[in-house]
Amino acid sequence: MVTASSSDYRKRVYTKFGDKGETSLLYGGRISKNNPHSEAYGITDEAVSAMGLARALTEDERVKDTLRDLQRELFTIAAELATDPEKYELFQEHFSPVTIEMVENLESTIDSLEEGVEMPKVFILPGGSPASSAIDMARCIIRTSERRVVALQEAGLLTNDLIIAYLNRLGDLLFVLARYEDRELPLERATGDRS
Repeated sequence: MVTASSSDYRKRVYTKFGDKGETSLLYGGRISKNNPHSEAYGITDEAVSAMGLARALTEDERVKDTLRDLQRELFTIAAELATDPEKYELFQEHFSPVTIEMVENLESTIDSLEEGVEMPKVFILPGGSPASSAIDMARCIIRTSERRVVALQEAGLLTNDLIIAYLNRLGDLLFVLARYEDRELPLERATGDRS
């Protein structure tokens, strides 16, 4: 029989703390997993994973680097959303909240990407390539995240309104990035247009 000593203890992935439908906030506090904060940061986490899939599928280094940078920023945004508004000062001691400069950087990236691709004049049917499809999926998830964050704002629970501007601009950037990913494909394949 094998027994484990206290020196063999390892931290387990499961804690069982969420078994009754609650989750922990950053810097303390517990909320329902259906709480607007949990919804907002959970959807943001989904977008991080979708971007990871896109990053794994693309072979374009610029697209990979852009997605990696966006994933890192979204981790911080998820942390900001997972912080109890009463503990926001603690968050600011450890992380940088979303700033207008971050929003402007997204705009600069959009402008730069648009220089490298002719934007189609038709409605885009996602599916030109696996990587662009994953980027488009991430874009849709970001739009859901944006709606959840707006719900937080409307309930008076959002500590930083710039998160909405950031997510709005990020959705635009992901749209352009997916078109950039497919820039060398024939137009009908990149757009799904048969005309």
